[in-house]
Amino acid sequence: MHRDRPLSPQAISVLRALAAEPSNWRYGYDLASEVRLESGSLYPILVRLADRELLEATWEPGPEGRPPRHLYRLSSAGREYVAELPATRSTRTAPRRNARVSEA
Repeated sequence: MHRDRPLSPQAISVLRALAAEPSNWRYGYDLASEVRLESGSLYPILVRLADRELLEATWEPGPEGRPPRHLYRLSSAGREYVAELPATRSTRTAPRRNARVSEA
């Protein structure tokens, strides 16, 4: 079943991380470290993004005696999606302080 719900902020952070080098394949573990998500949150997001065809996923054979590993990168649809996202603020503005009106 395909859902058209908006993506979560966490899913968008994964897309933005992949968009930094869109043609490079990335391991889920590396993405988890970068976007600060636990694997229990990250991997379902990666599956949903792949289901929406925003990501490509492939298997890499592991070294002898190790299981294969999944790799991810943005698909062309994913690159278009990220390009249409509003820009993020590069710097945070200082919180406003309550201005006191001096009595004169």
